[in-house]
Amino acid sequence: MSKPARNLVPVTSVPLYAQIKDTLRARILDGTYASHSQMPSEHELCAMFGVSRITVRQALGDLQKEGLLFKLHGKGTFVSKPKAFQNVSSLQGFAEAMSSMGYEIVNQLRSFRTVKANRQVAERLHIDEGAPVTEIHRVRLLNREPVSLELTWLPEALGQRLANADLVTRDIFLILENDCGVPLGHADIAIDAILADDEIVDALHIEEGSPVLRIDRLTHDASGTPIDYEHLYFRGDAFQYRFRIDREKAGKRAKSKATRKA
Repeated sequence: MSKPARNLVPVTSVPLYAQIKDTLRARILDGTYASHSQMPSEHELCAMFGVSRITVRQALGDLQKEGLLFKLHGKGTFVSKPKAFQNVSSLQGFAEAMSSMGYEIVNQLRSFRTVKANRQVAERLHIDEGAPVTEIHRVRLLNREPVSLELTWLPEALGQRLANADLVTRDIFLILENDCGVPLGHADIAIDAILADDEIVDALHIEEGSPVLRIDRLTHDASGTPIDYEHLYFRGDAFQYRFRIDREKAGKRAKSKATRKA
């Protein structure tokens, strides 16, 4: 049974639809409206909050855009499964980031082997094509559900130092820093979306052709040498990357360059 509506404050600075949206969002996030449960109908929400249908529809539409709700034609509006997220403003491994937010992370090690670097891997790691590299395939489990497939390539000399490491519970980043004494510097990241192939389908327990988020990440040590190249495939229904972009700093850089040229 739904909670009675809180009193809405008819102030111009916070429109009624925004107050309703905030109330419903809070109830979704605290579990009052559980994942995949059906939301009250528009008629029920109108009565609950004492507002018009257009106001309720605007609130529901915004929550749907945020990914908190989804609609099924002829059946109603339902609560989406909350997505885990990682803020990529700093260089962190998946477990390092997720554990700090209270998630349980376990890895399934699918393979650890030495292979010949293909052209792409060789170019990224600045080694010769065909040179030996260590290739690691892992599935990352978030609260015991598969959320990502991680394919990693490292120069063989460095990769073999991970052969006896605990790759089931630990991030490769932490192993490189703490066990191998390799200080990490920065990473170059590219993000796009692809359709799941057979390996991704099997690893993440999704349907063939499902959209997945692909992260191409090249990590460098503190001296700028590329040491870790990865393809990370995330289930689109379970995870998101978050960024913060500061326009003011970009503007200052542009102004500074213009000043130097003058």
